[in-house]
Amino acid sequence: MKILKSITAILLLMLISFTACDSTEDIEDEIINPEPDEETDPPGSPPKTWTEIWLDHRLELERVYFDEHVAVYYDKDVPASVTWPHEFMSDVWQYVKTVYGNFGAENRLYVVCHGGTYNGGRTGNIFDEATGYRSLSDVTSGDWETISDWNIDAHVHEVGHVVEGSSHGVHESPAFDIWKDSKWAEIFQYDVYKGLGREEDAERIYNLYINGKDDFPRANTYWFKDWFYPIYENYGESAVLNNFFELLSKYFPKNGQSYARRMNMGEFVHFWSGAAGKNLKTLATDAFGWSDETDKEFLQAQKDFYQISY
Repeated sequence: MKILKSITAILLLMLISFTACDSTEDIEDEIINPEPDEETDPPGSPPKTWTEIWLDHRLELERVYFDEHVAVYYDKDVPASVTWPHEFMSDVWQYVKTVYGNFGAENRLYVVCHGGTYNGGRTGNIFDEATGYRSLSDVTSGDWETISDWNIDAHVHEVGHVVEGSSHGVHESPAFDIWKDSKWAEIFQYDVYKGLGREEDAERIYNLYINGKDDFPRANTYWFKDWFYPIYENYGESAVLNNFFELLSKYFPKNGQSYARRMNMGEFVHFWSGAAGKNLKTLATDAFGWSDETDKEFLQAQKDFYQISY
C-alpha cells in the first residue's frame, strides 16, 4: 500500500509539472479531499445489524435496504437477492403516513422478513421498548422469492396494528376488544391497496372478506360487509378511517401518552359516527344487534364525549 501511494504521488507531481496553473488547484483538491474507499451511512441511518428481543424472537438480522420511509432486514434464511419488499413496503409506509400522519421522530417503518424460524407475523410501535421504540412489521414466509398474497397481506396486516396502536402520538388500541385481531386490518388492507393503485389486490381483498362472518359481537356478524365497507364507501374512504383515530387521540381518556382503557360498544359507535359525520346507530344495529345495554352506553358516550357531533 505504501508503494502504491508513493507511485500515485510521483505520478501526480509529474502531472502537475505538465499542466497549466488553473488545473493545479483541481489536482490539489483531489489530494486533500479524496473520495472515501467505502460507502458510509449518513447520520441517523438504521443499524446495519439488529438483534431481536421481542417475544420469542432472538435472531440477528441484517439490514438489506433502507430509505427515508423504511429499513428492511432479513435473517440468514432469506436470500439477499429478494428485493421486491424494498419498494413495496416503502410505498406502503409512505402511503400510511399521508393518511395517518407521522409516527415518531424517525418516522420510519422497520420491516423484518424471516425465512422459517418463526411462524406468522409480529408487530411493534414507537412505544415498545422491545423493538427499540421503532414501528415494526415482522413476517415469516417459506418463500420470499414470490410476491404471494401472504407475503404482502401479512406485512400490511401488521402495519395496520402499528396504526391502531400508535397513530396520532398515542399508545394502545381502545377498540381492540371489540374488533379483536383482524377486523380493522381487513379494511386497512383494502384501503392501502386502493391507495397504492393495486386494484387487483384491492379486489382480491374485497372478495376475500365480503362474505366473511364472525361470532363476535354476536353470531353471524359480517364485519367487512355490514360495517367497515359501508362506512368506507359512503363517508370518505381513507379520510373516515383516519378520522376515527384522530377523534380518539383528542377525546378518549388517556394516561400520559397511552389510552387509559378500552372502549365499550356504545362508545365505539359514537366515535365512528363522529368520524363519519353521521349517526351510525342504524348501521350498527343491522351489523351487530342493539341491546338495552348498548343503548345506555351510546347515550352515555354522547354525554361524555359531547364534543363529537354528527
